Amino acid sequence: MEGENVLLKENERIDDLQRNGYRIIQNRDRFCFGMDAVLLSGFAQVRPGERVADLGTGTGIIPILLEAKYEGEHYIGLEIQKEMADMAARSVKLNGLQEKISIVEGDIRSAGDLLGLSKFDVVTSNPPYMNDAHGLKNPDLPKAIARHEVLCTLEDVVREAARLLKPGGRFYMVHRPHRLIEIITALTEHKLEPKRMKLVHPYVDREANMVLIEAVRGGRSMIKVEAPVVVYREPGVYTEEIYEIYGY
Repeated sequence: MEGENVLLKENERIDDLQRNGYRIIQNRDRFCFGMDAVLLSGFAQVRPGERVADLGTGTGIIPILLEAKYEGEHYIGLEIQKEMADMAARSVKLNGLQEKISIVEGDIRSAGDLLGLSKFDVVTSNPPYMNDAHGLKNPDLPKAIARHEVLCTLEDVVREAARLLKPGGRFYMVHRPHRLIEIITALTEHKLEPKRMKLVHPYVDREANMVLIEAVRGGRSMIKVEAPVVVYREPGVYTEEIYEIYGY
């Protein structure tokens, strides 16, 4: 059985992703993927033969979910934290995906230099949401790095996505609506034209708490605002759209 020789470290566990029999290694003491990563994998689109880079891949969840769904040629996950990159690489091995997914340990701020300029058809990112003006720093550094702009900023992520993408390539990102003006400004400054946007609401009567956005390198100015996603029908019960994204 694939993955029998993958060792788990202290406080790690293997979770079933409900997709193609794939599993993922996680450690609650560090950082576990959330709804935002799953929603991004449902929003992003990869065509057959395309090359994909995921910036700040964490546990490798987005490349693994995208590989389960699409016939991309190759997926690369870039992660600065050594322990997280190691965990992601072991999850890739656990699923026997070494030929399809590569995990690279490195800094988002140097992504273009590390992975190659204009080499990718698709770039995805679930970056840190909080800048210094919003939210408290988590005293547990690995979680703080994932949630706060400790090691990279929104500007860094957008700039490097633009450097990685081929002309006409697509950038998919999940972020927070309160930074939407900043997001669109950063995208257009780097010649990434917003083309699709979808707001995510926890309940139908609550304000949006996430935004999914697609931008095209060198695209023309026109954005399609899609129907919103509502996560919960009632407490603890997902809507049908969420169950479809999860693959249930």
